[in-house]
Amino acid sequence: MTLTLADVTLTYPDGDGRLTALDRISLDVPAGSLTAVVGPSGSGKSSLLAVAATLVTPDSGRVVVAGTETAGLGRKQQARLRRERIGIVFQQPNLLPSLTAAEQLQVMAHLSGGAVRAARGRALELLDAVGLADQAGRRPHQLSGGQRQRINIARALMNDPAVLLVDEPTSALDHERGAAVLDLLLALTRERSTATVLVTHDLAHLDRADRTVRMDDGRLTVPEPV
Repeated sequence: MTLTLADVTLTYPDGDGRLTALDRISLDVPAGSLTAVVGPSGSGKSSLLAVAATLVTPDSGRVVVAGTETAGLGRKQQARLRRERIGIVFQQPNLLPSLTAAEQLQVMAHLSGGAVRAARGRALELLDAVGLADQAGRRPHQLSGGQRQRINIARALMNDPAVLLVDEPTSALDHERGAAVLDLLLALTRERSTATVLVTHDLAHLDRADRTVRMDDGRLTVPEPV
């Protein structure tokens, strides 16, 4: 299993007590598979992604990313793990307005100390993989919402992550473009053998996932019918 959460509990301060965001969550996501996580707002979906991304340390339980136990890692080690092994697709692309599509991706490689020429080649390869090879020189304002989200996905794959965490990628897209983005995510998951976790409110496309689980009040419940 490329991503494993085992008996994970996460709480936050809440007045005089603590609020349980994740209540003994266990989840295994194999390489090359896509797991969809559904549930109402406030159910713990975002907390699950944050823990899996090592952005938040749980109170208890195990988080294993690509064979690395995250417990006990310092901040620098966690940051390195995120750079090298975890790709994150945020709900909003948050592309830098002054950069071209290719440069959006190249920035990720530069942050990891990659060579400029190699980063350019890798960026163009990924833009081709998401169907935007002909848009490499365009800036965000020249692209559609669906195209910006595709760049967002390509950017998350720039450092060849083992784990891909995706937060509501279709929330700002219409039905057709949303379906196209999820088809792309599944294809890339297969081709690049990532362990992909997709948080979504969009129940229309769940048939594309290998597995669907549901969050309710911080607990992971039985698979949602698809």
